[in-house]
Amino acid sequence: MAGSAHAPVPPGTVEVEPVQLVAPDGAPTSERRFSRDLPPETLSWLYEMMVVTRELDIEFVNLQRQGELALYASCRGQEAAQVGAAACLRKSDWLFPQYRELGAFLVRAITPAQMSAVWRGSWHGGLGFTAKQCAPISIPIGTQQLHAVGAAMAAQRLGEDSVTVAFLGDGATSTGDVHEALNLASVFAAPCVFYVQNNQWAISVPVGRQLNAPTIAHRALAYGMPGIRVDGNDVLACYAVMAEAARRARDGGGPTLIEAVTYRMGPHTTSDDPTRYRDDAELQGWAQRDPITRYRNYLAHVGLWNERLERRVDARARRLRTELREATVDAPDLDITEMFDTVYAEITPALAQQREQLRTELAREA
Repeated sequence: MAGSAHAPVPPGTVEVEPVQLVAPDGAPTSERRFSRDLPPETLSWLYEMMVVTRELDIEFVNLQRQGELALYASCRGQEAAQVGAAACLRKSDWLFPQYRELGAFLVRAITPAQMSAVWRGSWHGGLGFTAKQCAPISIPIGTQQLHAVGAAMAAQRLGEDSVTVAFLGDGATSTGDVHEALNLASVFAAPCVFYVQNNQWAISVPVGRQLNAPTIAHRALAYGMPGIRVDGNDVLACYAVMAEAARRARDGGGPTLIEAVTYRMGPHTTSDDPTRYRDDAELQGWAQRDPITRYRNYLAHVGLWNERLERRVDARARRLRTELREATVDAPDLDITEMFDTVYAEITPALAQQREQLRTELAREA
């Protein structure tokens, strides 16, 4: 397991410079606190997951533009942050995502069809997530942080050694729920990791206008927990930093706040127009730090990248894109009245009456 033998950053200090194991050109850095020594098959698998994440992301956007999905939040540019963070965890560790964690979902073997049901608006979208120790997608900003802390405290009281990881964006750190969650986790030393993907924009508000502190990670100091910054476009650094934070939480050391510094290359969602608030020069600057290109260069540097690997990855990406499209295009409409059947174990008279009223109205409009 990658990681140092001690807390990544002692409580009371936060280093502004993000942890980086792979330089933008793909060369190993001089970082020695964290290890990049993973088995060759793991190193190749991380690349595969990043590429597949991007390819599926493209297909999701295409499907939304073609009217097959209600909405979609792209993760383009954040593949390393998501895949690296999720890949080092145990299958028994719980993920509490927001709505942009496609890479983490794929690591947990959640299928494209399951994710499509969420964005298509099916009532059952997300039910299959819990079988993989992953909470359903949370659209409200920051609310899942409290859920994650509650789950971590429950595991703690049950004597389990699982860890919960709360995914959030930089904008969510401006909400009250997140601060309550951070405080609660610290007070009870809950085995919870707060993983902030700082993609520089909370819709149209830049991160510099969201806080008056050196970094998001510095907020950890007020709660008495370690805070650490990691290069979110470096998959090995994200893997190592998350592995260390999870180990610390599992050993009773309490929560950690991780700030993964990355960039949202696409719009906030498919209903957003980012050209209204950011310029092309900024976008092109971050494109030069593309996480997939960087990691491919690293694999070539250590002798693991070859055409055979590329063909294998491309074949899997094409197959999953086909599965996603087949599961989505012309999918049957859901029976909206089914939503009344899953509120309680047995439907109440009031809900049964509402269901019949809706059926009558639908039949009148047919």
